[in-house]
Amino acid sequence: MATWQCVKQCGACCHLNPAERPDLHEYLSPEELELYLSMVGEGGWCVNFDSTSRECRIYPDRPRFCRVEPDIFHDMYGIDLQELNDFAIECCHQQIEGVYGDRSQEMLRFDTAVGL
Repeated sequence: MATWQCVKQCGACCHLNPAERPDLHEYLSPEELELYLSMVGEGGWCVNFDSTSRECRIYPDRPRFCRVEPDIFHDMYGIDLQELNDFAIECCHQQIEGVYGDRSQEMLRFDTAVGL
């Protein structure tokens, strides 16, 4: 069975382009939406994403909406713990494909890491 995990130096989730996420207001509070929009930088990339190291500069202190944790996903999206693994894998697939492509090195690394 595939098991979700974050793949270091992918960064696909750091591509925050709000034009690609028209439903942000449905799962972010007004304060979180304001914070999210303030984090969008050049080309839709998070201002906290280091494009050289391909890592988050504020990872330990990243906002709630940047965390893949059972309580957060339940609160934000209504996802139960039993559904989290498959939901997170599907989210990553969609995001990686949208940012890098479905045959990208990032997608191959992700599929290998999660056991697909």
